[in-house]
Amino acid sequence: MRRGLVIGNWKMSVNRQSATKLIDSIIAADIPARDADLVVCPPYLYIPEVSAHLQAAGSSLICGAQNVAAHETGAYTGEISAIMLKEFNCKYAIVGHSECRAFSDYTNVSVAKRFCLAVAAGIIPILSTTETLEEREQGRTFDVVAEQLNVVIEMAGIESFRNAVISYEPLWAIGTGKTATGEQAQEVLHFIRQLIAGKDQEIADNIQILYGGSVKPDNVKTLVEMPDIDGVLIGGASLVADSFLKIYSSFQK
Repeated sequence: MRRGLVIGNWKMSVNRQSATKLIDSIIAADIPARDADLVVCPPYLYIPEVSAHLQAAGSSLICGAQNVAAHETGAYTGEISAIMLKEFNCKYAIVGHSECRAFSDYTNVSVAKRFCLAVAAGIIPILSTTETLEEREQGRTFDVVAEQLNVVIEMAGIESFRNAVISYEPLWAIGTGKTATGEQAQEVLHFIRQLIAGKDQEIADNIQILYGGSVKPDNVKTLVEMPDIDGVLIGGASLVADSFLKIYSSFQK
């Protein structure tokens, strides 16, 4: 039985004060992590403070990062390496988020490099796969997602996926108010699991695969019911403690 996983991606939507208030509200709820883990991914600048706050409170809430550099070290101005993130107890890092692929020109190769460096540093990469509305309308979803996954598999090796998470976040559903139906999400997540199964059945059976894209308390129920959806990657709804925790509770059996 795969464990549930709910991740809040705060993006660039908080400041120091609102980040502290949000983390305090989540901690105060004191919801036990019985059947699912709860992760928050603050902006880089607030990771040290959030991580220290969680440790001091003895919270089961986990700290992650929104990104990770494609280089281990060196003259890469403005980048944050996996080794740096590990120093502040980041357990997870999102790799190749849909917005990064669309707006920062990430390639499948650069995403694969980030994945490899996260794994090497002992951080669990959350490998994001995506497609545009045009690609979906052209019937290319599976081809696009397969290419994104295969480049990483070729570079990192299938064994690295024993300590990885995969997410599917259609770009057309992020911040638009549109959400893939449970059936649409399940179709793609099942395809992803089958692709992994073609390389290693055991890994496919155990890897957590998430859906992301305008997930809210009022639509999460249709996602929870799908057999291949192990959790969700949440944007806007993770900025309000009550809605974030309601979504989380949906994955507590």
